[in-house]
Parts: sequence; structure tokens; C-alpha cells
Amino acid sequence: MKQTSTVLVVDDEPVARDALEALLASAGYRSISASNGPDGLARAVEHSPDAILLDVMMPGMDGFEVCRRVRADARLAEVPIIMVTALDDRDSRLEGLHAGADDFIAKPFDSSELEARLQTITRLNRYRRLMAERARFEWIVEHSEEGYLILDDKGEIGYANSKARLYLGLPADAEAPLGQSLIDLARRRYRFEPQSAWQSWPDQIAPSVACYLVQPETSNARAFWLQVEVSDLPLAAEMGRVIRLRDVTAQQALQRDIYSFQSLVSHKLITPFTPLLSGLELAKREVKAIASPGTMVLMDAAVKGARHLYKEILGVLTYLDSSALTAAGEGFALKELEPLIASLSAELELGSVAVTLPADTDLSSARLTLSSQAMELALSEILENAKKFHPKRSPMVQVTVTRADDASICLQVRDDGVTLSPEQLARVWAPYYQAEKVFTGSVSGLGLGLPLVAMLVWNVGGTSGLFNRTDCAGVVVELVLPLTR
Repeated sequence: MKQTSTVLVVDDEPVARDALEALLASAGYRSISASNGPDGLARAVEHSPDAILLDVMMPGMDGFEVCRRVRADARLAEVPIIMVTALDDRDSRLEGLHAGADDFIAKPFDSSELEARLQTITRLNRYRRLMAERARFEWIVEHSEEGYLILDDKGEIGYANSKARLYLGLPADAEAPLGQSLIDLARRRYRFEPQSAWQSWPDQIAPSVACYLVQPETSNARAFWLQVEVSDLPLAAEMGRVIRLRDVTAQQALQRDIYSFQSLVSHKLITPFTPLLSGLELAKREVKAIASPGTMVLMDAAVKGARHLYKEILGVLTYLDSSALTAAGEGFALKELEPLIASLSAELELGSVAVTLPADTDLSSARLTLSSQAMELALSEILENAKKFHPKRSPMVQVTVTRADDASICLQVRDDGVTLSPEQLARVWAPYYQAEKVFTGSVSGLGLGLPLVAMLVWNVGGTSGLFNRTDCAGVVVELVLPLTR
């Protein structure tokens, strides 16, 4: 839709104002008017016109003084002014130019000439405003704490602000990244997580699915996280996409600090349950002989409820107790995998868990960069989910370890529970995505474990995946974990 320009007419003669307003209306302009200098200044501040037609000869405050005051007002200083004057001498024009006028037209004026001058001056003013807005926008973007990129339809960079160039390791020269692929540049220093989401990036990314570029932790640096958001430019599809790179490392660190803090108070919540459960069990035995059937029903319900509450709180605190999970330390010895799974299976009361380790002697004695605490929590969450989401809560679980490449192993955990929808598979690894009700709609619990597993694995440079089994119902959780050097 064509935008209508607004012109302010300042003239003390009613006939002249009416004539100018009629001319402006026929030319497609919106006009406002004032009958004297002070009123003209007030209307100019109120309406911010695109141009001012200003009569020179007015009683009180003449056009030259109005022009000087307009130029002295920061809100109006850039508004174009055409002075309408019967004065045709050189000195009057010079005074008008010194006052700040942009153009002159003499009375009586030619309507076609006035329309042509207005058209030119309003077009120039719009261009000036556009350039000023662009300059302000570029300054804001260049000084933003977030990275911004504009990609063409081939995924190549057409623009990158200073923060984006810093994140991608590019020179400060604004022309440096032009024509290069964002994916190729990011691959030099980041891992793409979750990988299932990046496979369709940027065309089929749902707003609810977060994409990350993760720089794994090293011996002297913590992991670095960038959240990547995609937006199409609104004017035309061929103009490309805007990519925002947001540093969320502090948020991830804060989440780990929250886990650490809550682990400090976990014992204060767990400790009271030991005497509580023991006392209820003892009371149940003592009153069994003399209590009525109704009392025993209540006692049984109290003991059962206390046990259930204890188990639920213990599950939450296990999830939160990750104070040392981000420190790799000496890593996890692969030979400890089978005893760890046996211990977790007994704790979770799993019926059948088969473990297959590689025959490779070098691999069986290797260590993973993932810490022992992190490995225990990850396997605990995966095995607990296998039981929780099994229709009969008695899954058949298979754990296998193979060599992924010279520097990593592939650990797969198979169950025979439920089959997941494509939406669940795409979102299950996203941090803070709570999928409990989506999975079954009836199983109790929080379902918070897999996002934390993904965070721990990504932090050490590993990858996580989850896909449906093809031979039967159930899923396969796959973790590719780096070996220590």
C-alpha cells in the first residue's frame, strides 16, 4: 500500500491556505494547516510532517524565524521546508537559506511546479529517513550481545554482525564471511545438537525445538553453548533468513548450579524417611493383633504411601544431584560398565538386562571422557525410562557396546516398550522438554531425565540419539561417547 505523505501549510492568508490544501489533496497528499508561526511550530511537533510549506511574510513571527526555530528543534530539524514567498530578491533567498530552508517557490506559484518540487523533496526526505533508520539499526545490531546472520537461499552468509563473526572465528572485516556456508564455518569448532533437529535445518525446524552449537569442554575450558534460532525475512522469501546466535552458556551453568545446590539439601529430605518408614512398619506389626480391619487398611495405606513418596523424592533428588557431573576427572572405565548395569538393574528391579561388551581387548580397558557419576546417572535414567514406559513395567533390555571409530564408542540400550511418534523423537533430547504426558498419558513421574543425559553427553563432545526399533515395539537409546586420550 502506498504511504501518504503529510504536508504542513503555514500561511496567515485563509485563501492561500485553502488553495494549497486543495492542490495537495488533488495530488494525493494529506495536509494540515496553521495560520501563524507559533501555531505552525506546535502543529509541526504534533504531527511530524514530511514537508512544510512556509509563507515568509506573516505578522508577528515571520517565516524566517519559524524556519530557524524548526531547525533548532531536534524533533523537527530534518523536516524539509519549502518557503513560499513573493520576495524574489537575492538577499531574501540568502536569508532563507541561512535560516535553513531547502527550497523556494515564488508567488504566484505554478501548481505543476509546486507538485513536482514537493514530490522530489518528500522522496528525498523518505530516503534520508530510511538511511537514518538503517544506520541506527546497523549500530544496534553491531553492538548487540547476540550474533545475527542473514543467509541466502543456499545457506550462504550475506551479512554477519560483529558478535556472529566472533562466535564463528571470523575476522572483524565485515566482508570476510560473505559467500561462505554457515554450516561449514560452524563445523570447524562446534558440534550440532540435537543432531536429529539439525538434519532438517533450517527448513523444518519447529519453534518448540531448540538447536544448539556446542563447543565441548576441555581440560582448561568449560563447554560453550550457542542457541540457534531461525526466522524468515518478512518481505520476500528470496531475501533469505535471519539467524540469531544466542550465548546460553550461563543458563546451562546456572542450571547445573541449581542441581548442585539442591544436591546439598537432598539428605535433609531423605534422612527423615528412614525412621518414618521404620516406625510405620513397626507400628503395623505391633497393632496387627489388636487393630480392627479398618485400622489395618489405613496402616497399609500409610506404609504404601510413605514408600511411594520416598521413591518419588529419591527419584527427583537423583536427577538433581549432579554437583560433580560436569567435571570429566579420570573418566569412566569401560570395564566397570557391566557391574554398574547389574547394580542399577537390581535397584530398579528390572527383570532382564543383557549386556554385550566388545571382544576388543584395547577397548575393554579403555576409559570414557564422561565421568563415573555422569555415566551412572545417564544409565539410571535410561533404564528407569525403559521400565516406566513399558506397558507391563517389565521390559527386556539389551545393552551393547561397539567401537564407533578410533576415538569413541557407541553404547546402545534397547527395550521392548512403546513406539514413539515423530514429534516425540524430534523433541525428546531438547533441554527442559517434559514429555511424560505425551509419552503415555498415564504413567506417573516427571520424565525429566533424558534432557539432562543429553546435556552431559553433549558437554563432553558426544552425541545422543533415540529411535524406534524396527524389529518390534520399543526404542533404542544411542550414546556415542568419546574415549580419553
